[in-house]
Parts: sequence; C-alpha cells; structure tokens
Amino acid sequence: MLAASSGRKSRGLRDALFLFDPESIREVCVVPNFISEGYFTQTVIPRELELNGRATKRPSGQTWKYCEPVGNHPAVTELLLQRAREVAPGVDPSETSLLIVAHGTDLNENSAVAAKREAEKIRALGKYSSVLNVYMEEPPLISDWRKLTKTRNVVVVPFFISDGLHSYEDIPRLIGIVVAAGVDRGRPGSAPPATAPGQIFRGNPYRVDGRSLFYAPSIGTDPGFADIIIEQALNAKS
Repeated sequence: MLAASSGRKSRGLRDALFLFDPESIREVCVVPNFISEGYFTQTVIPRELELNGRATKRPSGQTWKYCEPVGNHPAVTELLLQRAREVAPGVDPSETSLLIVAHGTDLNENSAVAAKREAEKIRALGKYSSVLNVYMEEPPLISDWRKLTKTRNVVVVPFFISDGLHSYEDIPRLIGIVVAAGVDRGRPGSAPPATAPGQIFRGNPYRVDGRSLFYAPSIGTDPGFADIIIEQALNAKS
C-alpha cells in the first residue's frame, strides 16, 4: 500500500513504481492522503504513477488500485464531530456554532465543496446551533465569523490534512486569537509567536468580543485517519 501526499515530490512518486517487487507483490493500493479530489489526485498522482483508471495492469502482471482520497471517507464526519467535542469539552452544542474552515480558491473548488458537504451532513444531525463551511480566500470568509455566528461559543476546526502555516498562523490571525506568554489571549489583530506553533491549540478557550472561541488542530492530524487509509485500500480491493 502506498499513501501519496503533496509532501512527496514528483520524483519520489515516480520512484514508487520500482518499490514493489512484482514477483512477491501482485497488487499495490495507492491512497491519496488528501482532504478532497483536486489537481494532485486527478492529474499529478495518476501521471507520475502511470495510472490509467481505478485499476492499472502493469506489463509485469502487477495490478495497481487507485483509491479514493481519505477525505472522501464517510468516517470523516464523525472525526469532525469528535474533534469538536475534544477541543470544547463540556460545552453545550446547542449553544455553540461549529465552523469548518477550508482554504477556498478559484484554482480548485473541490476543497470548498468537501467542506460544504461535511457542514451539511453535520448540520442535518441538529447537534449544534449552527454549522458553517467557511474559507480563507472566498466567501463566506472565516474572518467574518463574528457576523456569521450569534452563539456565545464558537468552535473552529481547520479542514486540512495536516497542520502548517495556515493552521498555525494564518487562520489564528484571521479569527483574532493570540498566544503571548500565557496572557494577552483574545486581543484581536495580534499574531501568535512563530517559535511555538503548536501552542496555539493549547490556549482554549480564547475570549474574543465577549465570546468563547475554541480552536482545534487540523482534522487530518486525528489518529483515526490511519484507519481511513487502510479502509480506503480495502474498499479498492473489494
């Protein structure tokens, strides 16, 4: 099984063609470690791994199965709910807004569509006062969260496969939270220190404009995604 992500350079992807001995390994499952379909899953990975569909038969007789991205798995919905509960323990969902934050861009609308899909599924459960899909670069903007929500509690979950600049700095700046020597939390317009990126998730709840703001790590960091990778591979084999 090969889990492919954007962190693996194209040269590394091409090298994967030679990693599996066709005499001893007759089938290879490729699982895109992405939150949604997009340029990498639809173009780059198939091109670099010479895949011509969901199943590609090599001249050696080895079969390569191309799986759905991990973000397409239905278990992602429950992981989002679980992450929201973990970051805001004891908080009444009926008095809470849940914001699922994706990048949002004109270059690829798929991540925006995936966030909208998950928001709709959670909204239909009726657990939270409101559930919104919001974006960094297109409306509805995460920076407008004060206008978009009315509840006293707001939970923000980045809909990304891993933590990085967006979750450590960009989104915290857009929502107006800080981590500064254990004090100063909740002052709008200040950036968290770059020296301790993980600290941003340990300052909950942040008090902003009289409301409690809970900020979670990216959903893809949940250990449950390892199980999803395995399940996507098993689904491709069935």
